[in-house]
Amino acid sequence: MSFPNYNKVSHVFATCFGVGSIPFAPGTWGSLFAVLLIYNTAFLQEWIILSTVLTVALSWWVCVEVHKDTKSDSSEIVIDEFAGMFVACMFINHDFISLLFAFLFFRFFDIVKPWPISWVDKNIKNGPGILSDDILAGLFTSILMLAIPKIII
Repeated sequence: MSFPNYNKVSHVFATCFGVGSIPFAPGTWGSLFAVLLIYNTAFLQEWIILSTVLTVALSWWVCVEVHKDTKSDSSEIVIDEFAGMFVACMFINHDFISLLFAFLFFRFFDIVKPWPISWVDKNIKNGPGILSDDILAGLFTSILMLAIPKIII
């Protein structure tokens, strides 16, 4: 089956409504989509932990379903970056500068994949594997964003 098949709800979500089909740097666009949504949606700011849990749960289901269809981790699947950004933004202020740094740190961790992110990326397979490394990159980002003010002050 070719991906994405926009007649399938899981494929629509997997590409974040087509964002993943942008031909260059789709993961960056998926991450940016999440940041813009968080920044511009008061509900997501006020209920970020619940929003993150629901986003990760939905992403898990989507990644499992899409992997059943495609047996691959297509670059057009960006819901994993979307969910990872939610994790990265759980415990920070949602002002422009904080979100900008969270975005930059998340992209760094997602692209460079330092250990243990690289281990997860190589060893966790199928649908959960699509998502797991991005959740871990989001956790790394979240920890770094919490630590920076303590280190600077």
